Amino acid sequence: MFCFKHFTKEQFASCWEASREKYYRLAYCYTKNEHDALEILSEATYKGYCHLHQLKQPEHFDTWMSRIIIFEAYHFLKQKKRWVSYEEYMEVPDENMFWRAEENVDVYRCLDKLPAEERTLLVLKYFEERSFKEIAEILSIPENTVKTKTYRLLKKIREEESYGD
Repeated sequence: MFCFKHFTKEQFASCWEASREKYYRLAYCYTKNEHDALEILSEATYKGYCHLHQLKQPEHFDTWMSRIIIFEAYHFLKQKKRWVSYEEYMEVPDENMFWRAEENVDVYRCLDKLPAEERTLLVLKYFEERSFKEIAEILSIPENTVKTKTYRLLKKIREEESYGD
């Protein structure tokens, strides 16, 4: 990732462009819809650009933008107050952009059953392949709390899956 002391328009665009696909995947994990994911990205990019002066450590640009995208996704879903239909699950704009597990409808159904905080942990850890340290920075919680919550959540999901079989 780039590291600048003072961001210019071009540097912001360069940093954003370098992680564009990752940011799209993050937004898409919340909406399962290309149009909605792009809307979230648009709003997050605008807010990030407008509040760039608040970024205290430019080397944390990626973490900072990810946090903005997550909060925008929460806000978007709260505003929409809608359920994602089965047809929208099947709407994958670019299959090469996602792992095979992400294309599986059951994964999205499982994520949709979770509260927002738990969903965010799994999306960041397994879809975005973030470290526990990065997740802790993004969510502003201690790293050990992230680990504990993630492991408890995985145990809960395994128990529910084995109970459902």
